[in-house]
Amino acid sequence: MNDAPVITVDGPSGSGKGTISRMLANHLGWHFLDSGALYRLVALDAQNHNIELDDEQTLAERARRIDVKFLSEDPQREPNIILNNEDVTADIRTESCGNAASKVAALPAVREALLQRQRDFQQLPGLVADGRDMGTTVFPNAKIKIFLTASAEERAKRRHKQLKEKGIDVSLSALVKDIAERDERDGSRETSPLKPAKEAVIVDTSAMSIDAVMDKLFSLVTESLPESS
Repeated sequence: MNDAPVITVDGPSGSGKGTISRMLANHLGWHFLDSGALYRLVALDAQNHNIELDDEQTLAERARRIDVKFLSEDPQREPNIILNNEDVTADIRTESCGNAASKVAALPAVREALLQRQRDFQQLPGLVADGRDMGTTVFPNAKIKIFLTASAEERAKRRHKQLKEKGIDVSLSALVKDIAERDERDGSRETSPLKPAKEAVIVDTSAMSIDAVMDKLFSLVTESLPESS
């Protein structure tokens, strides 16, 4: 671990952690890590090469060697994600890829293979890391640890709205079921289960706007890192 400060933002799918983390990193002028994208990339790579999602050793080996680039011209927008010289930005955000990533992420060897790749993002002036085990496993010495959550129903509504805006028709009830199953899988896995770090500030975003969440986190960061204000 180096001396670059780290803020971890963990939480379940649909809690708002991706949007919030990116905004926070942009506000601070820090680097940003979307750790979930790495697991989605491993899952997509497996699907593209007909690798079973329980083939732990093969998946771990490919995770160590996966050729991925994050290209961003606008810090307020998601970067373009390049896998093996192909833009897969849209492909990794599908529901099927998300479900596959949740299964891949439960494999200890895959998590170990990606651990150092995630830690390599810790560079000056600082890092905001978005994921499920950033504060508990990847960056246990982070200066600030945040855990965002929301009800499964609210998270499903948010995802439903996102998909409809992209012209994708999906059942809201199916999304609720999918999110509940993913929560169970993420929270019960033996390696790095989804849970708040003991020092984490827990924020329930169910009834909060993005602006309200950002105001709360800006205040927290200003109090904890006075030089950032």
